[in-house]
Amino acid sequence: MSLPRSSPPSALPRWRGPLLLALAGVLWGTGGFAGAFLQQLTGIHPIATACYRLLAGGVLAIVALGVSGQLRGLPRSPAVLRRVAAAGVLLAAFQACYFAAIAVSSVSLATLIAIGSVPVFVTCAAAVLERRLPRPTLLAAVCCGVLGLVLLSGDPGGDVPPGRVALGVGCALGAGAAFAALTLVNRRPVPGLDPLRVTALGCLLGGTLLVPLAAATGMTFTPTLPAVGVLLYLGLAPTALAYLAYFGGIRTTPAPVAALAVILEPLTATVLSLLLLGEVLTPTGTVGAVLLFGAILLEYVRPPRR
Repeated sequence: MSLPRSSPPSALPRWRGPLLLALAGVLWGTGGFAGAFLQQLTGIHPIATACYRLLAGGVLAIVALGVSGQLRGLPRSPAVLRRVAAAGVLLAAFQACYFAAIAVSSVSLATLIAIGSVPVFVTCAAAVLERRLPRPTLLAAVCCGVLGLVLLSGDPGGDVPPGRVALGVGCALGAGAAFAALTLVNRRPVPGLDPLRVTALGCLLGGTLLVPLAAATGMTFTPTLPAVGVLLYLGLAPTALAYLAYFGGIRTTPAPVAALAVILEPLTATVLSLLLLGEVLTPTGTVGAVLLFGAILLEYVRPPRR
C-alpha cells in the first residue's frame, strides 16, 4: 500500500513578506499627494502635516484594535514598552529630520538622500551585525536603486546655496538613519506585540512627540469636510495601513531586502504624477524609473531557495 504524496508547500508564505513590503511602498507613494493637498486646503506647515498624519494613523489603528478586542489584552512588559518607545521616537525623528531637510534645501534633494540612504544604511548595518558580506545580488539591487533614484530626481540641488545644501543633506541622512533603525529594531517580534499594536502605539507616540514642534510652526485650521476627508485618508492609507504592512513584512524578510521597499515610494509618486498631473518624464528620469523597478525585481522576484 503506497502512502499518499504530500502536496508541495504553497508559495504564498514565501511571497507574503515581499507583497506586504511592496504594498507599504506603494501606499507611501500616495502620501505626498495627500499631504500636499491637505496643506493647500488648510495652509498648515509640513511639520504639522506630519504630526497630524501620525496622530490620525495611530487613532485609526487604535480603533481597529478596539473593534477586534485587542486593547484589553495589551501586555505591559519592559520589552513591549521599549519597543513602542523606540518605534515612536524613530517615527518622530524620521518625520522631523525629513521635513527639516525639505525646509532648508529642496524636496527632491531631501527625498533623494533620505530614501536613497535607507537601503544603504540597513545593508551596512546588517553586514556588521551578521559579520558577513552582503550577497552580490543584494549589492547590485541597492546600487541599482540608489542610481535610479539619482536619475529620477534630476538636479536635486537646484539654486540652493551650498551651505543650505550641506545642512539639508545632514538632515536627510538623519531621516534615513532613523528609518533604517526603525527597520532593524522591528525585525524581531516581541511577545504580545503584533504589527497592528506597534503601528497604533508607535504612531500615537511619534505624533505626540511632534506636537510641540508642530504647534510652533502653526497647526490650527478650519475643519472643512474636504480637509477632514484628506486627513483621514492620509492617516489611513499611507500611514496606518502602510506601516502595518511594513512592520508585518519585515518580520519574514531580511532587513536589507525590506529596506528596498522604500524606493517604491518615489516610483509610485512619479507614476501618479504622470497619470494625474500630466507630467512628462524626461529620458534620464525614464532610465531612473526603470532602474528603480529593476532593483525591486532583483531581490523580490527570485526563485525560491532549496
